[in-house]
Amino acid sequence: MFRPLELFVGLRYTRAKRRNHFISFISLTSILGIALGITALITVLSVMNGFETELRERILGMASHATISGSAEGLDDWESVAQQAREHQRVLGAAPYVTAQVMLSSGEEVSGTLLRGVLPETEPEVSEAVKKMLVGKLTDLKPKRYGIILGKELAFAMGVRTGDKITVVTPQASVTPAGILPRLKRFTVVGLFEVGMYEYDRNLAFVHIADAAKLMRLEDRVTGVRLKLDDLFQAPRVVREIARDLGGRLYISDWTRQHANFFRAIQTEKRVMFIILLLIVAVAAFNIVSTLVMVVTDKQGDIAILRTLGMTPRSVMTIFIVQGALIGLIGTVLGVVGGVALALNVETIVPAIESLFGIQFLSPDVYYISDLPSELHWDDVVRIGSVAFVLSLIATLYPAWRAARTQPAQALRYE
Repeated sequence: MFRPLELFVGLRYTRAKRRNHFISFISLTSILGIALGITALITVLSVMNGFETELRERILGMASHATISGSAEGLDDWESVAQQAREHQRVLGAAPYVTAQVMLSSGEEVSGTLLRGVLPETEPEVSEAVKKMLVGKLTDLKPKRYGIILGKELAFAMGVRTGDKITVVTPQASVTPAGILPRLKRFTVVGLFEVGMYEYDRNLAFVHIADAAKLMRLEDRVTGVRLKLDDLFQAPRVVREIARDLGGRLYISDWTRQHANFFRAIQTEKRVMFIILLLIVAVAAFNIVSTLVMVVTDKQGDIAILRTLGMTPRSVMTIFIVQGALIGLIGTVLGVVGGVALALNVETIVPAIESLFGIQFLSPDVYYISDLPSELHWDDVVRIGSVAFVLSLIATLYPAWRAARTQPAQALRYE
């Protein structure tokens, strides 16, 4: 049974001035090692959380939380489908779209791209395209004017700018007296956008939905309807509910299916990074073994006297567990405080370091995300602190067990 005596003696051994100053040095090293490991782990995971959120916002800023699509021939009566979807309490907006893989041609430059036909009046309900425009506006897309908005990287690759003509070639063919020819149409570049994701800036172009439908011979049909939800993490459940309301006659998908591999890779990377950095904490925590082994050796006489006074081996073991746990607790608290403080101020500290030394960690010429975003999750902090403290407790078991096995007669023989 645990008694206050063990706690008192354990704390006294921790505070007492030791004859061997090397023991105190190793104790301090253990505390600092645990603290630095926890600080690094909390900071790195917070930065990775920030990158994940930033990427998700950029991807979903141009993609959609959920989509409703019909057969290969297209979706009829999209207005009623959109209206039914809007009736769900979690749906914030719905907009029709037409999508197709096409080839763009300008002079000698040729590039494949994803052509998306949008309705400028409703598109802001489901995407951030309006906010990502560099030149022009989304409303510059007019029906039968055949205007096109290109991503910044795509325009650069094609060597075009606003006002230039570009040819859109579809995979569908037209039968003419001269034979089977690909269908093509000249469009005028009316705007440029930049999302900050190469996938979209290089491989996406917008046209008016009426022009896209005519180009793809959909007549009054569309490819589908895109939805925006109030909580993107509820997308799988909302999609199932909407599918049930629509009677299962349409195909409904959500962002977790469309980008599952990408976000799964990020989660895997976070787990691996957690394990790797946790090894730093483990190494520091097991330095406690060295500290307590030397303390046990240094206190052989004291342990023998306590045993002759009636203290049980379990009580002796508890004394050294208390001492090791205190070292682990101090290191854990310092690490958590340091990690939380650093994670909350990464976006301020990093620019200050860059300015001070005249360097840039993430050059905007190479990386689309040139700042280090940080997002602290308290569940990560609790998990890291708990694991570090448990490792510290495990590290105390062997030295404490050795202390409990001390034989009073042998220990006092040369005293």
